[in-house]
Amino acid sequence: MKLYRSLIAVGAVAATGLALTGAAEARDQIRIVGSSTVYPFTTAVAEQLGKTGGVKTPVVESTGTGGGMKLFCAGVGVDHPDATNASRRMKKSEFEQCQKNGVKDIVELTVGFDGISVAQSKAGAPLKLTLGQLFLAIAKEVPGADGKLVANPNKTWSDIDKSLPNVKIEVLGPPPTSGTRDALHELLLEPGAEQIPAMKELKKADAKAFEKAWKSLREDGAYVEAGENDNVIVQKLEANKNAFGIFGFSFLEENAAKLRGVPLNTVEPTYDNIAGGQYPGSRLLYVYLKKQHVGVIPGLDKFAAEYVSNKAIGEDGYLAKKGLVTLPKAKADAVRKDIETLKPLTADPLS
Repeated sequence: MKLYRSLIAVGAVAATGLALTGAAEARDQIRIVGSSTVYPFTTAVAEQLGKTGGVKTPVVESTGTGGGMKLFCAGVGVDHPDATNASRRMKKSEFEQCQKNGVKDIVELTVGFDGISVAQSKAGAPLKLTLGQLFLAIAKEVPGADGKLVANPNKTWSDIDKSLPNVKIEVLGPPPTSGTRDALHELLLEPGAEQIPAMKELKKADAKAFEKAWKSLREDGAYVEAGENDNVIVQKLEANKNAFGIFGFSFLEENAAKLRGVPLNTVEPTYDNIAGGQYPGSRLLYVYLKKQHVGVIPGLDKFAAEYVSNKAIGEDGYLAKKGLVTLPKAKADAVRKDIETLKPLTADPLS
């Protein structure tokens, strides 16, 4: 990105007593990084803002949640992004890194719900899984005959359970930099491990070993890291009817003509099941903004206002048409109130 010569701190920045300094003039275009899952929603908001907001269309980059947080928290000023998308909540360690680097006033915008979906081609035989079976398919180590952890020996789904098809296990999913990967571990694999008696005993005996087990995925080809672009996974599922993919619900809904969702613990990944919390992979999506950049980068406040508008995140808004599972009205109203006041995030609710 081209470097400019100076940056004038005005508006809300001046009110905070913080100045953005450096060898640059203020950018005239908002820059956003982060989650590939949130990317299509933020892109839609950016395009709408460019059409109606009287500012240049923001630049949105898909870097993954973890990569976006690193860029966002690296500092204040035109060399750093103004916002980051996240398919999980900001971690306390990331918040502290932001503070350390001068990113003092972070505004949290809750976008809506998403579901971490396991999907397959409609050309393949339908599959239903428990969370325990999913863990036994893609975990690096699983309990052996004596209950002790061994390198995952399961080559086919029927190796896990005879009721499952005698088909090679091949699961394409997110890399470590993705918020979807974090949510996969915490929402699906940890509770999946707890469904297995030997793992439940391990948790009691050695909590650290248990945590390492549900956080470690296979490296023998049964689990394939497919990068930050979820469309790549969709294409590979189309090409291989026996493969399975893990990505956000919006990608499943967008490709409903080609793909089907795999029920987990008998619950299908549908809009209603995700919104109602019945689906085990249900999660919230976020955008984080730098209050220190409001009034310096043109239109950042307008971008936030557009994002929380009823026409965007309302039940019949344009983001719902893109696959977003929208917030209940009371929650959406609370989010709007926080954005109107640009309420800063605190470390207390973070983990």
